[in-house]
Amino acid sequence: MSQKSQPRRRALMAELTVESRRHMAAYALFNQAVADHLRLHPTDLQCINLLGLEAAPVTTGRIAELTGLTTGSATRLVDRLERGGYVTRERDTVDRRRVLVAPVPERMAEVGAVWKRLSGAWAEMFETYDDDEVALLIGHMRRTIELSARQVEVLRRSTAAPDRADPACGADAPDPEGGAGGVRRCPQE
Repeated sequence: MSQKSQPRRRALMAELTVESRRHMAAYALFNQAVADHLRLHPTDLQCINLLGLEAAPVTTGRIAELTGLTTGSATRLVDRLERGGYVTRERDTVDRRRVLVAPVPERMAEVGAVWKRLSGAWAEMFETYDDDEVALLIGHMRRTIELSARQVEVLRRSTAAPDRADPACGADAPDPEGGAGGVRRCPQE
C-alpha cells in the first residue's frame, strides 16, 4: 500500500487543507492590518514591498508583472503611490522614452520601521526550526509563489469576461484590480 493511500495520509491532507485556508486568511488579515496602520490599500502595500526587493527602479509594466495587475491597474496603483509620496517617476537615462518608478527612501524607511517592529516575533518563531526545516520552508514558499502566479493567471482568464452564468454576477463582486470603485460589474450592467 502506497503512503499516499493510507488513512494517516488522507487525514494529514485534510488537516493541511484546513490549515492552509486558515494560513491564507491569517496572512490576508495581517496584510490588511499593516496596510490599515500605514493608511494604504493592501495591494499598494505589497507593491511597495515588491519594489523594495528590486535592484533598481522599474517600469510600470514590470510592476504589472510583479503584482499580476493589468498595466492600466498598475498605472493607477503607481498614481496612488506617487500621490502618497511613496514613489517617484523618472525618465530612464538610457532610453528617454521609458519612465521608471523609484521608491522614495524616506517613505520606504517608514514602512520598513513597521516591519522591523513586527519582525522580532517572526524571527523568534523561525528560530524554533532547524536548518533543514528552514530549507523546507524556503522551498515551500518558492513553490507557492510560482503556483500562485499560475493560479492568478487561471483566475484572471476565467473572470476576464464574466457572464450571468458566473455566480459572482448575481451581485456586484469585488474587483481584484480595484476598478469600478472596487466592484467588478457584470457585462450586462
